[in-house]
Amino acid sequence: MASIEEVDAPKKQAKHKRGPSPLVKYYLVLYNILSALGWSYVLLCTLVHLFDLDGAHSTYKEPLHAWLARIPYLPAARKIFATGIAARLEASLPVWAVPVFRRAGTAYARVGKQTAFVQSWAALEVLHVLLGWVRSPLVTTLIQVGSRLYLVWGITYQFPETHTNPLYASMVLSWSLTEVVRYTFYACNLLGYEPAPLLYLRYTLFYILYPTGASSEALLIYATLPHPGLGFSHSFTPNVLSTLHTYVREALFIAWWPGLYVMYTHMMKQRRKVLGPTGGGSGRTLGAKPKSL
Repeated sequence: MASIEEVDAPKKQAKHKRGPSPLVKYYLVLYNILSALGWSYVLLCTLVHLFDLDGAHSTYKEPLHAWLARIPYLPAARKIFATGIAARLEASLPVWAVPVFRRAGTAYARVGKQTAFVQSWAALEVLHVLLGWVRSPLVTTLIQVGSRLYLVWGITYQFPETHTNPLYASMVLSWSLTEVVRYTFYACNLLGYEPAPLLYLRYTLFYILYPTGASSEALLIYATLPHPGLGFSHSFTPNVLSTLHTYVREALFIAWWPGLYVMYTHMMKQRRKVLGPTGGGSGRTLGAKPKSL
């Protein structure tokens, strides 16, 4: 759901805490650099597609109300959308934003495979924790990596209806922006330096990217649910696993929102700890050489 936070070592142990061996250290530097490059590629491809920077992508011509009308469990809303509210919403957008919004509905075809490939490598982060190479909590890492992999392989890969949903584009944009900064920050940290702008972005972008990313994730899960929706009253079909997966998706959609609140408030605390109450650097010197990991 959100990016992975490393936990500072206890103060009493800080003096005796040794960093990773040189071989492990340079492996982690390489891993973070390659991850940052991978997400930079995903980000670039997404922006090129949305803004048609290469002129090679056809504009997504399906009107706004057409995909809004496919939102499940809202039969009355479908009629409203189809009769004008969605059209007025689209008309309220700046002229340049309308084709961008429509092309968002084809973002999966452009970056779906690339996103799945790059995100899948994050499974190594669980191994890094198990081996003691990084100080992230194991349970937190499992939840955060697992939720991303589930969105990639359990939702967008399994359900074609998500392939034309503009929320896929907002999710990938949120992920890629977050990860480019995060992995670059970790690589610099391992090399003994924290550029002040990068440190500030690391603990500030979440204000926007966490809500946009997590809400896009949750609503994509919601879009895969069959009628009657969140009533938990689905009858078991011959495909028991499919029915069970429906219940799992319903439970996850409900749990996603308090999960966002927990991660959001956690990052706010981390920001105050690192940047100080006002974000001006009173918590820690911006750009200072970090302590050994």
